[in-house]
Amino acid sequence: MNFRRGEGREDVELNLIPLIDVLLVILIFLMVTTTYAKYSELQINLPEASGAAPTDKPIILNVAVDSAGHYVVNNKPISFTDATVFSGALQQAAGGAKDPVVNISADAGATHQSVVNIMEAARLAGFSHITFTTEARPGSK
Repeated sequence: MNFRRGEGREDVELNLIPLIDVLLVILIFLMVTTTYAKYSELQINLPEASGAAPTDKPIILNVAVDSAGHYVVNNKPISFTDATVFSGALQQAAGGAKDPVVNISADAGATHQSVVNIMEAARLAGFSHITFTTEARPGSK
């Protein structure tokens, strides 16, 4: 109920000065407490090094197996009797290289065991870098 009929309402006033004072105090507090990077204070002479890119490329042994189980190492057909004999053929094809890359190209119809045979022979020969060759399907990106 409004018992004061003749008096009008006072306009609401928003005083911004205390708000600005509080914001300035927060700004000053942040400026005082912030730690800046001290790298500009230190005189550091960083060490220098130079390195040449390796000129020798790794030797790549291309090993292929078809769906019939015929093996080829660097375009030379080799019959697979067991993994130790095949590892000797891999070492001979590597020509004394420490750790060549064994690139396995297996036919899509080749058995899983024939690929495992190549991997086992590479392990016995001491070669740990093995890659597989694949083809992209037509129309796929």
